[in-house]
Amino acid sequence: MIGDSVVHGSSRPTRFAVSTAFSSNLMAILQFLLLLFCLYPINEATAQKPNILLLLVDDLGIGDIGCYGNNTIRTPNIDRLAREGVKLTQHIAAAPLCTPSRSAFLTGRYPIRAGMTGGEVVYWNAVPGGLPANEITFAKILKKQGYSTAIIGKWHLGVNCESRNDFCHHPLNHGFDYFYGMPFTLFNDCEVSRSSEFHVDFKIALWFYAQIFAIMLLTLVAGNLWRFVNVPWKIIFAFTLFGTVFFMYWYAAYAFKIYWDCIWMENFEIIEQPMDLEEKACQIVRETKAFINSNKDGPFLLFVSFLHIHTPHYTTKKMRGRSKHDLYGDNVEEVDWMIASNCDLPPESQENLSGDQAQGDQGEILDAIDKEGLVNNTLTYFASDHGAYLEGMAGSPHLKGSNGIYRGGKGMGGLEGGIRVPGILRWPGVIPANTAIDKPTSLMDIFTTVTKLGGGVLPQDRIIDGKDLIPLVQGLIPDSEHKFMFHYCDKYLHAVRWQQTASDTIWKVHYISPKFSPGEGACYKTKICQCSGDNVIYHVPPLLFNLSNDPSENNPLPSDLPLYNEVLQTIEQAVAHHNSTLYPVPQQLYGINNMWNPRLQLCCGTFPLCWCNKNKKN
Repeated sequence: MIGDSVVHGSSRPTRFAVSTAFSSNLMAILQFLLLLFCLYPINEATAQKPNILLLLVDDLGIGDIGCYGNNTIRTPNIDRLAREGVKLTQHIAAAPLCTPSRSAFLTGRYPIRAGMTGGEVVYWNAVPGGLPANEITFAKILKKQGYSTAIIGKWHLGVNCESRNDFCHHPLNHGFDYFYGMPFTLFNDCEVSRSSEFHVDFKIALWFYAQIFAIMLLTLVAGNLWRFVNVPWKIIFAFTLFGTVFFMYWYAAYAFKIYWDCIWMENFEIIEQPMDLEEKACQIVRETKAFINSNKDGPFLLFVSFLHIHTPHYTTKKMRGRSKHDLYGDNVEEVDWMIASNCDLPPESQENLSGDQAQGDQGEILDAIDKEGLVNNTLTYFASDHGAYLEGMAGSPHLKGSNGIYRGGKGMGGLEGGIRVPGILRWPGVIPANTAIDKPTSLMDIFTTVTKLGGGVLPQDRIIDGKDLIPLVQGLIPDSEHKFMFHYCDKYLHAVRWQQTASDTIWKVHYISPKFSPGEGACYKTKICQCSGDNVIYHVPPLLFNLSNDPSENNPLPSDLPLYNEVLQTIEQAVAHHNSTLYPVPQQLYGINNMWNPRLQLCCGTFPLCWCNKNKKN
């Protein structure tokens, strides 16, 4: 009958054709109504712009918290976020180190596009390098949309450019209305009982050459006085002046690092120099709660950037000795406690509050959202800036973080353990609860996601690498919009992953990887692995892994398989296209841009007498 209709070219549709057309139209209408139904909650919720609460932990490993498989460290409040929202199991940082990862998080762009590569991280407050003023952060966009914006905690993206008070890289010049926190990062030198962790080998070499310089100088002076050498006194004076200035510069840069970099600020004002670590956990919680209460009529964007879990794993007295993993575990549990802590309780009450008791109590940060009736109009996001620091604390396996089954850690190029991080999104009524999504996502996606939720428009004059997470977490699309992800170490492309949707497979190729062996001294006893040179392995041919079957990256595919060549060819085409989108930009973290400059030193007082404590929030 269909054949007759076609052959004879009848203009009158058959009964079967009419039925098929009606069914198709009905199906299209039903699909349209279903789409409207799925989109209704987000449209209703965003009739009033949602509040945004971003919780970012420093150096937290994906294997450190309960909802990602840890059964020895108590994280009931983070786990609760996962039960009430969506857990991302392939959430990827754009870099395995703090400064470039946070640059990408704030801008939605690979750090190489902003020149935020080289030198690993910002090394001092007083350097001219930092997040460029022409970069657009999600805070800048949402501020224009009427949001109150704040960052509480760690910054680590630079401060000044040309003078001590120009604040060109400061959070308030990147879209934040309020800053209460540390412009640098927590590190061992901030606790006087710890040994330094900055350029230890360099300082040893510097001391050695200082002794050589002193011996040479004494020899020249004695030789001239006793006439067994004949060197003009002008040359000796110039040699003495140069050497003295050189060694005094480096001595001042390192010997007083606790004063130069362990600083606490409120907006542009230094209020503690050096800062008191004991008070910081509760100060961050109280300030977070105060901001939420003051901006409950919204909309607000609040970025809580924890100092934890960075070395020296400083933990307040009330939380020490509670975990099974010494200071590291105590520090992780304190983060969970901060997310749901009650800093207003008297100390004796706090000491009796166990992790199990905290299970049913949201406490301060989350409870502030709940008490003000904001929970259904607040997107809460929890993540880490990169993987755990495996080399951070020597001497005990309990003093190190866990990246679960994933190989490597912080600072280890494109190895999975350094870039796969926990990621949780909660928004009751809009995002489904108790759901896991095993698709590639990125910290850069937060830029695009919150920009769109806040009514902003993505910049059109630059490439934005982040994607909108809402369609994926709502189940409106089956796959991540990240077809390829590029994993850099400094400016060097170490690895690339490809989401092959046709076979539902994640492929990952390694071009370069650090010389890494598990255990203490994994990177040949250096604190951070090298990105190039003699301490990396250049894979020829590249290593190819099927992450879907081999997430630990233990079994590369044989390079003589036809499948290997097919996958590699596709990835190399993507790399060529990606390279064509990169343009030269000023490098922020190389050379003099990342060397201590006394002219740029933040100082509470008259330089170099920089110390004060006027924190009224104590």
